[in-house]
Amino acid sequence: MTGLQPVRWHPDHLHVNETPATARPRRAVRAVILADDDRVLLCRFSFPHPAVPAGATAVWAAPGGGIEPGELPLAALRRELHEETGLVIDADPPHVWHQQVAAPGHPDGHDGIVNDYFLVRITRFDPRGALSDDELTAEHISGMRWWRHQEIADYSGTDLFSPRDIATPLAALIAGDIPDTPVSLGP
Repeated sequence: MTGLQPVRWHPDHLHVNETPATARPRRAVRAVILADDDRVLLCRFSFPHPAVPAGATAVWAAPGGGIEPGELPLAALRRELHEETGLVIDADPPHVWHQQVAAPGHPDGHDGIVNDYFLVRITRFDPRGALSDDELTAEHISGMRWWRHQEIADYSGTDLFSPRDIATPLAALIAGDIPDTPVSLGP
């Protein structure tokens, strides 16, 4: 995986990738949900969601969300997946990617985002979480879609992806290249 750097993380850590006390990043966990046909499930987050940068209207990103105070990362992942997609996972999925983006001036008062991504391989399903359509809208989720890798790589529309170059690390996961330590991703 050229250009991608591993980071150290251990599942027994209470908090994923600690940052200096002065930083106020929004900490989140996300699932790279790969179906048996190698499609990936992405959520369309609309502005003003923290994943959507100023000037953009929407970002396609892996399902997941913020870690609540005192919540363990994998507990947060399980909660978010159940709420957004209806997926219930029992096993601890591998931690495959880490993304840290400095973004001062976020509307929610944070100065960046830290996303930790976990790989979930599953039979394709119709996502329907515990949240109602109104609750999903309040979370700024405006859609969900199963994407083929090539559709992402060839996309030329106005929406963004997070991470921007999701096609590169996604190709490695589809090929079965599961990293021993999380790969560091760009914005």
